[in-house]
Amino acid sequence: MDTPRTYLVKTLGCQMNEHDSERMAGLLDAAGWVPVEEVPQKAARATNAGDGGADLGVLNTCSVREAAGTKLYGHLGQLADVKRNRPGMMIAVGGCFAQQEGSKILDRAPWVDAVFGTHNIDALPVLLKRAEHNQEAAVEIEESLKVFPSVLPAHRQSPASAWVSISVGCNNTCTFCIVPSLRGRERDRNPADILAEVQAVVDAGAVEVTLLGQNVNSYGMSFGRRGAFADLLRAVGKTPGLERLRFTSPHPAAFTEDVIAAMAQTPTVMPSLHFPLQSGSDRILRQMRRSYRSERFLKILEEVRSAIPEAAITTDVIVGFPGETEADFQDTLNVLREARFQAAFTFIYSRRPGTPAADRDDQVDPEVVAQRYQRLLELQETITLEENEKLEGQTVEVLVTTGGRKDEATARMSGRARDNRLVHFAVPQGAKVRPGDFVTVGVTHGAPHHLVADSALTPGGVFTVRPTRAGDLWEAAHLDKPRGTLLGMPGLKPGPTS
Repeated sequence: MDTPRTYLVKTLGCQMNEHDSERMAGLLDAAGWVPVEEVPQKAARATNAGDGGADLGVLNTCSVREAAGTKLYGHLGQLADVKRNRPGMMIAVGGCFAQQEGSKILDRAPWVDAVFGTHNIDALPVLLKRAEHNQEAAVEIEESLKVFPSVLPAHRQSPASAWVSISVGCNNTCTFCIVPSLRGRERDRNPADILAEVQAVVDAGAVEVTLLGQNVNSYGMSFGRRGAFADLLRAVGKTPGLERLRFTSPHPAAFTEDVIAAMAQTPTVMPSLHFPLQSGSDRILRQMRRSYRSERFLKILEEVRSAIPEAAITTDVIVGFPGETEADFQDTLNVLREARFQAAFTFIYSRRPGTPAADRDDQVDPEVVAQRYQRLLELQETITLEENEKLEGQTVEVLVTTGGRKDEATARMSGRARDNRLVHFAVPQGAKVRPGDFVTVGVTHGAPHHLVADSALTPGGVFTVRPTRAGDLWEAAHLDKPRGTLLGMPGLKPGPTS
């Protein structure tokens, strides 16, 4: 009996890329392909190249960092060796780097079968058929969005959590950012479509939803409605069965009091906010075209914490923007000290072709940037540790995930608290805990990047389990797997959503 043709989608990049990867997988499901993890005899062929043993490897690429291209071509080089030894294997490249480079990818990797961009994810199955029929690579890059990704079928990677896109593209002109040229100008979805998708994923078992967009708090600009994002938060938050709601990357310049009020007054909205700073220097912020200054940024944080005292706030910081002086960098450190972020996603500035900052002749010496970057990491790690230690002795509710890298070695499981902090927790002997369930535990130790909750190991210590439908779905997908094997994501197929 012939085995089905299998695929593996590998995501390089941000949460929007993860969302898009789920759509790519959904399209492949609909076209008759099967996730490689569902076909053991194919999965057994997996090599160290990260191919998973699949007949089709899809790389969904990022273009934010300078190393993105190097990483992609290195991966493609490894897959070339696999392809030579696996007759019929196909390789496709999509996402932001593909949108940027197009057919140039074939110049360096002629063994690639299909190249498609961010604006035409829906073309993937057709391109694969075309490449197979013509025995040559199929390339299709659209200049503007043809099909809103969220109307495409989805193969969601988690039974408990779902990405829901509310907009694509961005109208800002930050001088370091390549996103507008790769994702286009902002396009907002109809609120009714968003609510329908949220209800659909909740009906399918999800208990947590993350609203996605390049700049979520500008939502509504496409149809001229002020306050649309705050209204959307309140409406989505009322979805029956939804327990946790969060959102990505609002722009500080457009962050308004009505959004803070919606966060504070909607019980399902998590006390978690990702708020990109980029730089603490007003001079650098001006050159970045960020449209806010450090004083305004800190005032917003004060307002958020006044309304939501338990909020965990994270940020983005870029080190080494062109022209950055030691004084500018000190301004950034000072803002970090005052803001006391729960965590910071830190980046060394890299020149991206097509961005204004890339053409400047005052690039900062790499050795200076590296030294500053290390100082930034040391400061933020100290702050994160101090903030996490404040939670020792507190009780937290954790949404269990599919396992961390060290879970098996440490005899713990992992998940996220309501404020999105990572928690590693001990499980008492005989307890049944599944990814997708909720556990209530006591924090015993605060670490620089996570919390440890070993309360279950103490006689009379806090430990309760609340089963969920998401946990049922995970268990159903893993009934034939050995108990205690918690690594890897389930291949669930709730079907198309709109």
